Amino acid sequence: MKRKVFFLPLAACWAFGLLAGCAGQPGMAGAMGLSQERADLITESDETDLRRRARLRVELAAGYFEQGQTKVALDELKQALSTDPSFVDAYNLRGLVYMRLNDMALAEDSFRRALSLNSRDASVAHNYGWLLCQQARYDESFKLFAQAVANPTYTGKAKTLMTQGVCQINAQRPSEAEQSLRQSYEFDAGNPVTGYNLSKLLYARGDFVQAQFYIRRLNNSELANAQTLWLGIKTERQLNNPVAVAQLADQLKKRFAQSAEFSAYERGQFNE
Repeated sequence: MKRKVFFLPLAACWAFGLLAGCAGQPGMAGAMGLSQERADLITESDETDLRRRARLRVELAAGYFEQGQTKVALDELKQALSTDPSFVDAYNLRGLVYMRLNDMALAEDSFRRALSLNSRDASVAHNYGWLLCQQARYDESFKLFAQAVANPTYTGKAKTLMTQGVCQINAQRPSEAEQSLRQSYEFDAGNPVTGYNLSKLLYARGDFVQAQFYIRRLNNSELANAQTLWLGIKTERQLNNPVAVAQLADQLKKRFAQSAEFSAYERGQFNE
């Protein structure tokens, strides 16, 4: 039996840019989903009847949460915690539910309770860190991200390092953000949020050759969008590659002709 760990995946936001305010936006059914990771192996002999009943409630809540039925999910979590008040996963998911409901005080209370029950839970530390980042409590959030990454059994390090990098950008710490994003990229080179933000940072500090490496890889994948193509155009233009600029502009026109990026390209606003 696998223990379910609830995790806030920023990649689901996939708005590129800095992803600021992602968790606080309305209608986050698709943007703030859940993922599972293997943390420890629990056998039937380890699980009490109360924990089994609570776990089933949490699994139901997770399903409702993924479907955007937030209040139904919350009701299931209330019943789970009534059955087993010491269930970390229930508090962790409850924190995500309250984040979606934009009740940050109750979300923080949920994550605090989860960590009081298991201070080493990396998934909770990640989610709590993201909540604090949304409130611009950056130093506090960075401590929690570091705590999550330091856990040797944690398999979500790439996502946490990516989240930390995004928060460091928001905190106007580009050098630290670049380091975090590079580390994240080493764990997961296919994450589009990591690749885009890393390329954007490199472009901003004038390292166009390295920026080209990351944005080209992204634009050559199915995850390319108007923002990645636009960054690719600007990068290739800085490197005096008119053929590449024309190819990317053609894609931008064919696929995203109504986008703000294509409008900026037509006006020649490359420096905005």
